[in-house]
Amino acid sequence: MTELRQDPTTNEWVIIARERAKRPYDFAKDREVRTTPDHVEDCPFCPGNERLTPPEVAVYHQESDRAHWIIRIVPNMFPALTPHTTTKEKFVDSRFKAKGGFGFHEVIIETPRHNQTLPGMDASHAAMLMQAYRDRYEVLSREAHVKMILIFKNHGVTAGTSLDHPHSQIIASPVVSAHAKRKSEVAGRYCEKTSRCLYCDINRWEIESESRLVSENDQFVIFHPFASHYPFETWISPKKHQASFGNIDLTEISELGKVLQENIRKMNSLLAEPDYNCVFHTAPIEEENAKYLHWYVQIVPRIWTAAGFEMGSGIYINTAVPEDTAKFMREV
Repeated sequence: MTELRQDPTTNEWVIIARERAKRPYDFAKDREVRTTPDHVEDCPFCPGNERLTPPEVAVYHQESDRAHWIIRIVPNMFPALTPHTTTKEKFVDSRFKAKGGFGFHEVIIETPRHNQTLPGMDASHAAMLMQAYRDRYEVLSREAHVKMILIFKNHGVTAGTSLDHPHSQIIASPVVSAHAKRKSEVAGRYCEKTSRCLYCDINRWEIESESRLVSENDQFVIFHPFASHYPFETWISPKKHQASFGNIDLTEISELGKVLQENIRKMNSLLAEPDYNCVFHTAPIEEENAKYLHWYVQIVPRIWTAAGFEMGSGIYINTAVPEDTAKFMREV
């Protein structure tokens, strides 16, 4: 039967529509396989076209080859937020609060190869990419007025990307979103009541249950959340308590790259290489060392679209049962 499940991290309800549920392999679609070249002459992210992007703020090389870049980080050409504006608040029509669009919006060009995806990188390249994320987080977190940082990757048109060349983005904002505040409030109340981190407990519960567990190793637990909002939604959560992604150490960075690659490969194999979003959820800057928050990576394949009910109610209908999808992933 259809079941309402409550997300313990937000207290939001999700409908697991068992009566409408698809079998896990029903989500795989016949997709046209496109042949993408290794280099595109007019792509602003391909080597030789560096003049087509703003000047880089960071660049990464192989130690054995300093002449050629592996990862470049540049300001976004069309930023959502920009450091060249004010943070001053104002009122519009004497009633509506607004402020200048201050912040930072950067693009991480993940590879010089136009057709090299994250799962296709070698392990050292993936680890370097995780290190680049970590480095930019550290730099931007020290900027005045920055209160929240989000690292994310949109892969594919339906996931929101506008350029094929593999890239990620990082946005540093002067405000903390209502969603992030709610998660902090829920986790804070849980910690006050139990003296434990909610997310550490969720890790333990998922390991003990095994039914939604995809895999685990010494450093990370990978699972499909009990109240998954989306089909095949996957969390990669560190076993060691860390509120902020900025606190990850070098050993964990290397392992995170491998785990991320492995799970995207599984998803690609099962779902015929879907578009997807990958989001690094981390504590707001002022709560970086909170004992009640815990960073994690969320992967969402774009095999489902929100409709009127979700928009009107804020309650998501998931037509895939997390216990079934996790089992499907384990069997790959």
